[in-house]
Amino acid sequence: MPTKLLSELKSKEKGKIAKVGGGGSIHRRLLDMGLVSGSEIEVERVAPLGDPMQVRIKGYHLTLRKEEAANIQVEVI
Repeated sequence: MPTKLLSELKSKEKGKIAKVGGGGSIHRRLLDMGLVSGSEIEVERVAPLGDPMQVRIKGYHLTLRKEEAANIQVEVI
């Protein structure tokens, strides 16, 4: 299944996290927020300039900056 970066998804698109990238502290922070491979994620809202974006994962809402979302590969559903 083709993957896209989370930062490329539009509002109301859903997917399954395929890979979490990023280096060091960013990678650890994303994992600590529950962004792990296999988790379903839905983009709820994207700000007009694309930063920040609000997502829903594991039943809770999370706001990510575009640079953080660019570290996450998603299989679009």
